[in-house]
Amino acid sequence: MTAIGVFGGTFDPIHFGHLRTAFELLQSLRLAELRFIPAGDPPHRGAPLADASSRLAMVRAATADQPGFVVDDREVRRAGPSYTVTTLRELRVEWPDRPLCLIVGMDAFLGLTQWHCWREIFDLAHVVVAHRPGWEAPDSGPLGDLLGERRAMNADDLHVAAAGRILIQPVTQLEISSTDLRGIIVANRDPRYLMPDAVRDIIIETGCYTGLSTR
Repeated sequence: MTAIGVFGGTFDPIHFGHLRTAFELLQSLRLAELRFIPAGDPPHRGAPLADASSRLAMVRAATADQPGFVVDDREVRRAGPSYTVTTLRELRVEWPDRPLCLIVGMDAFLGLTQWHCWREIFDLAHVVVAHRPGWEAPDSGPLGDLLGERRAMNADDLHVAAAGRILIQPVTQLEISSTDLRGIIVANRDPRYLMPDAVRDIIIETGCYTGLSTR
């Protein structure tokens, strides 16, 4: 069965860096769909600046015209911390045998051992590490050992089992960050061309970030 991608994050706000990575992985991994799952209550970082409903609306607006992109609001609806392992457990109930590919950046992968029930993730899904220049995959320690045991050589390996492999997948580097975008908006500078216009419009209309209030 064709694999499903799982792309979580705060998306505070979503931008072209997120979207380009998702689009490349949808194609290069030959995914049936890629599910954007905005975190409701992220446990490993401070509270997002924009509320969950605004972030969800921005993700829906950003992905609306791309076939294969699906927005999943389960973490926004679910009470309590938005643990990735909880979401993967739910998805595994819905798709008992289908390959699931959890997409993370190399920075997130390097902190994986701090995640809630992190070892169980490999019983539930593959992990695809979106790799950009400047980051190195670990070759020692717990993560180095994991890569030695579980590393996939190519996307084909993700379609022959439901879970358990790690693929390091190069993606185009776009130097855009949500942190920098929030700073631009709060400084009353315009984020145009760093995000879809539909996302920019929501920011202007809702005031979910302070600073940018007029076109």
